[in-house]
Amino acid sequence: MSGPRFIVLEGGDATGKSTQVERLAARLRERDLQVVTSFEPGATPLGRRVRELLLHGEDAVDPIAEALLMAADRAQHVAEVVRPTLASGAWLVSDRFVPSSLAYQGVGRGLGVAEVEQLNQLATAGIEPDLVIVLDLSPDAARTRIGTGRDRLEGEHDAFALAVHEGYRDLARARGWVLVDADRSPDEVADEIWSVVCDRCDL
Repeated sequence: MSGPRFIVLEGGDATGKSTQVERLAARLRERDLQVVTSFEPGATPLGRRVRELLLHGEDAVDPIAEALLMAADRAQHVAEVVRPTLASGAWLVSDRFVPSSLAYQGVGRGLGVAEVEQLNQLATAGIEPDLVIVLDLSPDAARTRIGTGRDRLEGEHDAFALAVHEGYRDLARARGWVLVDADRSPDEVADEIWSVVCDRCDL
């Protein structure tokens, strides 16, 4: 093991990403590693305003505008959190990064994976995660977990949720992301994530 690592936990809504980010960070800290956790969208002051527009705004958002807003949030996240954290020698564990845009806007909105990826190459200045873990949960199971009080993306129609879910699966197979079954207890999911991280990051 050498140098800091950038690990991203991905997946559709209600897959337990934020819980698993914290659990993974805690286990890494037990190995005496310096670890920072983050998330998208909304980890910076600018990002919080973008998040409010995207998830809770009353106006309809055009798919291209949505992709651009996500990229703007990500560019600021890279500048304020991702790059400084990795430069400091700390590990970074993030709830979402570029894979979210590929699945949600590239596939779910039909903008095209290649087109959305090109946009995000500018936003990230080429920074890529060392490891992407996708928490895999069917749209039906996710809908049960979400219940009421959904944000704009969580409240999308079933076809959108299914497209995002299948998009994540297809992208994971094509790009070497690790799929983890999220339809289990948090402890079981955390144990599998830890096993993957130990294997992939030589812990």
